[in-house]
Amino acid sequence: MANLTKLTDTYTLNNGTTIPIVGFGTWQTPDGQVAYDSVLAALKAGYRHIDTAAAYGNEESVGKAIADSGVAREDLFVTTKLWNADHGYETAKAALDTSLAKLGLDYVDLYLIHWPNPAAMRDNWEQLNADTWRAMEEAYADRKARAIGVSNFRPKHLDALLKTAKVVPAVNQIFLNPSDMEPEVVAYNEAHDILSEAYSPLGTGKIFGIDDLTTMAQKYDKSVAQVVLRWSLQHGFLPLPKSVHADRIAQNTDIFDFELSADDMATIDGLRGVAGLANDPDTVNF
Repeated sequence: MANLTKLTDTYTLNNGTTIPIVGFGTWQTPDGQVAYDSVLAALKAGYRHIDTAAAYGNEESVGKAIADSGVAREDLFVTTKLWNADHGYETAKAALDTSLAKLGLDYVDLYLIHWPNPAAMRDNWEQLNADTWRAMEEAYADRKARAIGVSNFRPKHLDALLKTAKVVPAVNQIFLNPSDMEPEVVAYNEAHDILSEAYSPLGTGKIFGIDDLTTMAQKYDKSVAQVVLRWSLQHGFLPLPKSVHADRIAQNTDIFDFELSADDMATIDGLRGVAGLANDPDTVNF
C-alpha cells in the first residue's frame, strides 16, 4: 500500500464513488461541545471523511462543526447510519430525512444499516432488511446518499440482502482490528467488491497495553495507534480512528512516511483476542 501517501488519498467504491482512505470516527463522542470540538479539530488536521450515526446522538454537533469548518461540502465525505428502531421501508426513509436535518446537509456520502438483526426484530429481520434496503436504494437514486452500505453484517445477512437488492452494498463497516480481523466477513466483502471499514481500528483503546505493539512502535519511532492504523491500510481496510484530543487527532494522521515489514504485519495479524472480539449481531441484546 506504499502508493497511499496522504490522508485524502481515496479508495474507489463499487459504484465509482471515491472515499478518503482514513475517516474520523465519532462513536462514543458525546454530543455538544466535545463532539463539535473534536470534529472541528479533525477537519483542521486534514481529515475529509467524517463518520457518525443516528445512534451516536451527535449528528447535530457533527453537522455544526462541518458547517463552521469552512471546508467545502464537495471536499467532504460524510457517513451516517440507520438505527435499529427504524428498520422498514417508511421508517427508514423518515430516518434518513431526520439525520440529514440534524446534520444540516442535503445529502450524505454514505448511508449504512447499522445492525443486521436487532433484538426487537429477530423474527422478521430478513424482510425488514429488504424493505429498509429498498428505501435506501431510492435514497441513492434520489441522490440523498451517494453510496449505501451496511455495518456489522455477516455473510448470512449479506446473502439474505442480496436476494432482493438491486444495488450491492458499497461498504461493510465492522469491528476490525488486530484483535479480530473477522476473516470470513472480510473475505466475503472482497469477493463482492464491498469495502471493509474498521469502526474500532484501535480496539476501543485496548490495544495500547499490548507489549508487542509497544515494542514495534518504538522500532518505527511511531505511536501504537500509528502502527495499527498503518497495519489497517496495508491490509486495504479503511480505519476510522476516534479521539477527542486534538493532539492525538493530528498524530493519527501521521501514518504515511513508513511501511510495516511483512514480519511485523504477520506479528500483528497474530494478536487475535487481545482486545476482545466482535459482537455477534444475532445475539446482541439491542
